[in-house]
Amino acid sequence: MTIRLRKVTPNDLEMVMNWRMMPEVTKYMYTDPVLTLEDQRKWYETTSQSDTETYWIIELLEGAVPVGLISVNFIDRRNQHCAWAYYIADERARGKGLGTLLECNMYDYVFDRLELNKLWCEVFSFNDKVVQIHQKFGSEVEGEFKEHICKNGQFYDVIRMGITRAKWQSIKATYNYRSIEIQ
Repeated sequence: MTIRLRKVTPNDLEMVMNWRMMPEVTKYMYTDPVLTLEDQRKWYETTSQSDTETYWIIELLEGAVPVGLISVNFIDRRNQHCAWAYYIADERARGKGLGTLLECNMYDYVFDRLELNKLWCEVFSFNDKVVQIHQKFGSEVEGEFKEHICKNGQFYDVIRMGITRAKWQSIKATYNYRSIEIQ
C-alpha cells in the first residue's frame, strides 16, 4: 500500500467534518462534536495559519483515495517537542499496515525535518491496540491520567506516551518501512 500525506485543503473540509463525527472515530477522541461546515471553515482558517500544528490527509496513491487524517500539534520549539495523532476513517484501509508507515515516517518527520527532540501522544487507556502499536515502535508509557476525560457522563483514563530522538535513532534501523511523501 502506497500512501502520501498531503496538507488539508478547503476542499477537504466536508469530508473531514463527516469523518470527525463518525462514532467509530470519535470513540477514541476526547470529544463527540456536532460540527457544521462553518465550524470546519473556522477550524481550517485557524490551523492553516498556525506554526504550532499541521494537519494532513492520509491518501492512498492508487486512485488518490483519502482514508484518514494525521496531525502534529502543540509544536514547542523552545522545549523541542510536539504531540501527534491520527485516525483511519475508511474501514477498508484499516489493518493494512498503515500504522507502521505512519508511525515510522512521522518519527522521521518530527526528528529530522522539524528537528525536535521528543514526540508524545495521549491515548485512552481502553485503546490497547494503539498503545501496543506505539510501544512496538519505541514509544514508552510516561504516565497515566486517572479519570482525565469525561465523555457522555463517564470518566476515562488517558495514557501519556513519548519517544525521544535518541531512542528513535538507536532503534530505527530495526524497522523495515518505506518513506512516504509528506507535503
